[in-house]
Amino acid sequence: MFWRKKLPDSQTIFAPASAVGKAGVTIFRISGAEATQAVTRLCVPRELPAPRLATLRDIKDLNSGEVIDHALILYFPAPHSFTGEDVIELHTHGGRAVTNAVIAALRALPHFRLAEAGEFTRRAFENGKMDLTEAEAIADLVHAETEAQRKQALRQMDGALGKLYEDWRHRLSHSLAYVEAAIDFSDEELPEDMIEKQSAALRILRDEILNHLNDNHRGERLREGFSIAILGPPNAGKSSLLNALARREAAIVSPTAGTTRDVIEVHLDIGGYPVILADTAGLRAANDSIESEGVRRAHLRAADADLKLIVLDGTSSSPDEFVRDLIDANTIVVLNKSDIANVANTKKDSLPISALTGSGIDDLLQKLAQEIAHRFDATSAPPLTRARHRAALEECVENLARALQAQQVDMCAEDIRLAMRALGRITGRIDVEDLLDIIFRDFCIGK
Repeated sequence: MFWRKKLPDSQTIFAPASAVGKAGVTIFRISGAEATQAVTRLCVPRELPAPRLATLRDIKDLNSGEVIDHALILYFPAPHSFTGEDVIELHTHGGRAVTNAVIAALRALPHFRLAEAGEFTRRAFENGKMDLTEAEAIADLVHAETEAQRKQALRQMDGALGKLYEDWRHRLSHSLAYVEAAIDFSDEELPEDMIEKQSAALRILRDEILNHLNDNHRGERLREGFSIAILGPPNAGKSSLLNALARREAAIVSPTAGTTRDVIEVHLDIGGYPVILADTAGLRAANDSIESEGVRRAHLRAADADLKLIVLDGTSSSPDEFVRDLIDANTIVVLNKSDIANVANTKKDSLPISALTGSGIDDLLQKLAQEIAHRFDATSAPPLTRARHRAALEECVENLARALQAQQVDMCAEDIRLAMRALGRITGRIDVEDLLDIIFRDFCIGK
């Protein structure tokens, strides 16, 4: 089963490309074989503008002939457009009445319909304007909330990830060509060490993919958010610290021990990275079933967190056994209530803060930003960003392992072919013509 370009949809699609609501400008994007009718039937004058040149036109109602709005018109002829089809953009005023009137006018045109979610990008993929990793990056860029997310999405949209996978697929196709040649042209004079050389190439490629997979899920975590769990004994100031970091009253603060029973989450931007900060129940021997459940959830959150932020009461002695066992290399310890505690006795591996006065909060944020940046330290290779990429690469590695252990050449070829197919599913490009080109270029068949 090979990916093939889908035939163009006979209908022309359109949709507002800007956010819903009042705005200075609303942009309508129109794509399809009859997209130019949006100009030739609705605009005055009716002739198409020069490609990629903004032109001022009147948009009129098809039935009444009344002017709906004065708009800028842009024309992007196929195939040099986002979707690879003829594309028209209407830049109208952003009022709801104008937007609704333009939608009604476009719907009145034959073979025009409102686009479904993601349909413009899907047409771009189907028309070969981008691969699947670039299409996914567009969605990530639209939803990016932090600087690090923006940079990762933009890098992927520029093709960094797709190029890496396509390079691996090309190398696999090259090895497969030689293995196939050993099967189909066994009577020809082929190099004796040809299979050994391809086995070495497959091992190198397998190790590169394994190294790519061994990234601690940093790409997926950057998309979804870095998880930090605030842990500690009751009344240490965990909820107060959450509020201080969030700069709002996200959690209830009370001198009564055990106030926090469930996990409370806030989403923050720390150093340009998305962070999910979770306040948890105080760790102690629970007094009732509800508090016991809260403590259980706190331990679960601690186990799943990318980083643990343990808050201790700076006025108390060393942490009890409920907290001490959670302190490890993946933990930042803060001593709260530095405004009333003896800071001089603070341990070197602890950070003094006061959630009440804000003292030390900036230092804590700086330390958190440094720790998070270290976890997401960029490498030369673009990171994995989705679970489906990881699953396909793991399948590719499994197939390569079988290929390297295969006792028969034809079985080795089949496993390489399956590995190629797994890579091709990531980008959406699987083509047997690549294999034929390599065979005819590298071997003088018919000599």
